[in-house]
Amino acid sequence: MKMHVGINVTNLEESIEFYQKVFNLEPVKVKEDYAKFLMEDPGLNFTLNVVKEVSGNQVGHFGFQVDGLKEVLDHKERLEKLGFFAREEMDVTCCYATQDKFWVTDPNGNEWEFFYTKTDADSMGEEKSACCDTASKVK
Repeated sequence: MKMHVGINVTNLEESIEFYQKVFNLEPVKVKEDYAKFLMEDPGLNFTLNVVKEVSGNQVGHFGFQVDGLKEVLDHKERLEKLGFFAREEMDVTCCYATQDKFWVTDPNGNEWEFFYTKTDADSMGEEKSACCDTASKVK
C-alpha cells in the first residue's frame, strides 16, 4: 500500500525542481500540467497538478518521520547544500511529543517537516502555533 498526496501548483517546472531536491528522486511521469513521483520508502504516490492559482496552504503541513537525529541532520545538510533555507527546531515539544526537526517550504507555500520523535509528551506543546500551525511561521 502507498499513500497518495496530490497538490495543486502554479508553476510545474519550479515545483518539480523543488520536489526533486526534497525527495532526492526524479519524477516517473511529467506532462504539460502534471508530474508524478513514486517513492518506495516511504511508500508514497505524490502528484503535482497545475491550476491557475493557489491561495495559501490548504493543509497544515506535510512531513517525513525519520529514525533518528542523524537522519534529520543529514537531510537538513543535503537540502541546505542545494540552497534551501531550513528552519530548525530541536528538542521541542509538539503534538504530544518531544522532537528534533527542521522545515522547508515549497514554491507554493506548503511546508515540509523532517522530524524525529524522541519521546512522548503529556502536552501539545508550549504554544500550539510553535509547532502545528505552520501558517503563523515566518518564511
